[in-house]
Amino acid sequence: MECAGKGRGTRCIGPPTRRCGRCGAVSYCSVSHQISHWSDHKEECERLEQHMKRADDLNDFPFTFTAEATLLGFEKRESRCSFLSKRGIHRQGMWVCECRCGASLTSFDCLRSRDEGPPSPIAKHLKSWADYYEWRCIPLHSPVALLLHWPLMIYHATQVASVRSLTVENCNELCIHYLGPEKELLQLAAFWELQALFPGMKVHIQFIGPAIPEHRDGQKIDLCSYAHCLDTDCICRSLSENVNRGAVTDKSSNVTVQLHRGYYHDRYRDFAEDSFPHLIIGPNAGIAAYPSWLPTIELINEIGVPAVFSDYCEEACHLAECCITRVTGHPLAIPIQINPFKQPMVVEDNALLLPCYSNCFLFGM
Repeated sequence: MECAGKGRGTRCIGPPTRRCGRCGAVSYCSVSHQISHWSDHKEECERLEQHMKRADDLNDFPFTFTAEATLLGFEKRESRCSFLSKRGIHRQGMWVCECRCGASLTSFDCLRSRDEGPPSPIAKHLKSWADYYEWRCIPLHSPVALLLHWPLMIYHATQVASVRSLTVENCNELCIHYLGPEKELLQLAAFWELQALFPGMKVHIQFIGPAIPEHRDGQKIDLCSYAHCLDTDCICRSLSENVNRGAVTDKSSNVTVQLHRGYYHDRYRDFAEDSFPHLIIGPNAGIAAYPSWLPTIELINEIGVPAVFSDYCEEACHLAECCITRVTGHPLAIPIQINPFKQPMVVEDNALLLPCYSNCFLFGM
């Protein structure tokens, strides 16, 4: 956390321990920096105050580890490293990039997977982590949600977009353009869960982003089995073990991924003819923070495909909304809303004191 008034003429005199008395979302190192920053902060203060009132809703999870992963982490009495270490999964398999000790994105060999039978069919639309864990027979002490928020975000995005035009229930194939992947590239096996979430459907995901290594550009990957960590004693193995063991294993791949290095607006025409999307997804997008999003937003508006974005906090979504409406001339088609499948562990070292989670809020055009 940095002083909100940093860089405003005078140097910071210490840690930012003085919080704004109204919103409580920003901190300052001194009274002078708070006063000098007010001309900027007054426009956002009331809005941030409303965002802070959502903290209890954002920190509400059904897990036995919720206090550790949310409130304690937010108060700096717990870290991701310590949380993972207590469960024996620190720097293991796909967990390797869930803390600051993370691996390089040039390596794709930190995970393995094994074949299991499919789970029982989904009896209803999943609306929460509690629904998902009950369906998959996963105990609430299992931290697999930290990995599976990626495919569950895709699942929920299709439900949100279905309100407008996407009817995946009537499709045999689902093509998704997934923009800006980063650590997902080390957790690709987690996306096999889409096989269970979209039974009987061929799911094709085009990953497009500058973080994809050059030597992986164009690579096609068939995801063929449920994933688990390298550590055979890891608690996350419950994902693979608590399935319907009596079912016949389907060896064919219903989930395929293809990697494309570069920005969407530069690479779209290279693969769009063979893979036109039903849905575009931009996880943790940071639209207002990166100018490279502007031509991408123009392209999405031009092709008229539903697009669902997420971000770490509500303020980032608000700033993104301003950018999108300015570029398209239209309001958001999918209003800003809490993602029920956000990752259940706070992000460390936030710019604001707002509770921040990976894929925390959704919105769309």
